[in-house]
Amino acid sequence: MPFKNLSPHARGVLITFLGGFALSFDIPLVRLASGEVWSILTVRSLCTMLLVAALWIGLRLRDGKAPVMLPGLPGIAVALLYAISTVFFLLSVFNTSTANVAFILAFNPMFGALLSWIFMGEKPRPITFAAMAAMTVGVVIIVGSSLEGGHLFGDAMAGCSALCIAAALTLSRASGRDFGYTPLVATAISAMIGGLLIVDTGFVISNPFWIILNGLIVTPFAFWALAVGPKYLSAAETGMFYLLETVLAPIWVWLLFAEQPPVATLIGGGIILAALVWHSLASVSTTDPAPTSPDTA
Repeated sequence: MPFKNLSPHARGVLITFLGGFALSFDIPLVRLASGEVWSILTVRSLCTMLLVAALWIGLRLRDGKAPVMLPGLPGIAVALLYAISTVFFLLSVFNTSTANVAFILAFNPMFGALLSWIFMGEKPRPITFAAMAAMTVGVVIIVGSSLEGGHLFGDAMAGCSALCIAAALTLSRASGRDFGYTPLVATAISAMIGGLLIVDTGFVISNPFWIILNGLIVTPFAFWALAVGPKYLSAAETGMFYLLETVLAPIWVWLLFAEQPPVATLIGGGIILAALVWHSLASVSTTDPAPTSPDTA
């Protein structure tokens, strides 16, 4: 069936599924590039930055105007948070297992619920508290295993990345402005950070094709598709498709690199996934219907 003949909800499901599926290849592509962390950060960020610049110029030439990339001081703060989260993310990829990164990053929505409660007065529902408690148990199991395996730093970086993303999303909601392009603009900041640190380590990437593919096509498409999702779906439904990375990224790495997660990671990750799925399904059943697409209004 042609895409234009699909219902708005079906379009949202398809687009958001493709976004979550594409995002699951982020970590495997970083690993395939086989490079040093700051070199990977620089090239990945530069590719996305160049793509964003080209799109901005194209829109400017076509329409005579272009979308606002950084909406005021809040936009700068949000961009900084996204850039720092990218740095933490790559440090985690290089210092712990893929499964640990994927499962700990899944704590992001719970961080968001806590920050919204603290700074916006939005008290989480009982099911969110229950999910947070279960996920905390899962993270403790994973981190406890890392104490023996020497991966504590990488796990901490994954947690910091999730916290920065949650902070960026909370600030975006509190501001009420359009921050759709801000995560992509943030790549200019992360590129500068990587570029400065390369001076000490030197440029090292054995297979640059994979990180260029990631920064130029895969990651920008993934974040675009996941950003479009709420246009057709409820926030709870959209959030479920982020779980694709949590589930699939460790599988791709296992197939490509034979990196088998420790038993403790699988147990902790299973608890986290079960809590997230339960929370998402409960949220879907209690939220308002998905927004109506403008083309059907």
